Amino acid sequence: MLFYKKMKTITVFTPTYNRAHLLPRLYESLVNQTNQDFVWMVVDDGSTDGTKELVEKWQKAAKIGIEYHYKANGGMHTGHNLAYQLIETELNVCIDSDDYMPSDAVQKIIDTWQGVDNSLIAGIIGLDADKDMNVLGTYMPKGVEYGSLAELYFKYKGKGDKKIVLKTEIVKQYPEYPEYENEKLVPLGILYFLIDQKFKMIYSNDVLCVVDYQEEGSTRTIMKQYKQSPRGFAYARKIKINLSGNFFEKVKSIIHLISCGIFAREIGLIFKGNNCKFLTVVLLPIGVVFNRYVDWKIKRR
Repeated sequence: MLFYKKMKTITVFTPTYNRAHLLPRLYESLVNQTNQDFVWMVVDDGSTDGTKELVEKWQKAAKIGIEYHYKANGGMHTGHNLAYQLIETELNVCIDSDDYMPSDAVQKIIDTWQGVDNSLIAGIIGLDADKDMNVLGTYMPKGVEYGSLAELYFKYKGKGDKKIVLKTEIVKQYPEYPEYENEKLVPLGILYFLIDQKFKMIYSNDVLCVVDYQEEGSTRTIMKQYKQSPRGFAYARKIKINLSGNFFEKVKSIIHLISCGIFAREIGLIFKGNNCKFLTVVLLPIGVVFNRYVDWKIKRR
């Protein structure tokens, strides 16, 4: 184990693919952190644009601790898998290659974490903001210190993307994202949903990440990826069908699962591992219509 890893509390990890033109902004935001109690882990998902050489230059400058790990291209979820295998710090947070951190973000994470009894807490839910520091969506519910991500959105009607800081030893209790041949995405939020079943998170109104959505990024190409990675999306939907206590969420997930099965041209995908088979049969016509609608939307774009 490297010496600096023993001394750090947080791993900031960044899965990246051909984003050498964006990484300098994130790097500078980390160099400028008021608290340097972190290591930056760059997981290079098969880049061919000089990312390796760029990161090596920063490693030589030694302004912050940086780990670089190269892997064959497999999609963002495979970068998360590798990161979770390698991370050894108490906490971890993913900052995407097109995003960056406010200068006090690491300090705020540590202050929040150390300010409570965190023995039974899985992490922190903080805020995302745009480049003008306008918070995306809603703040945390007033007077509520702890809860799950699902409760934030469904019970408290929260809106907008949030930044998740996770306790590493808890993440390692859960299965890796499955990796399917010729598919590049499994919805990352399914890990948070699984953690929700057992653990609470700290609700924080601190801005931990500044986001800058790119035209070619996963957020803006989600429908195309939905069609290209049907097994990955089906995996996430089956977990929600089997574990969600919200009937309407089950219905929504079943409709999506049916659509995934059609895109995969594998009807068995719809029923295998699905604990709501009767309801799935009832919803088959709606799922077919939804699939045609998604396909139409993709073609229009």
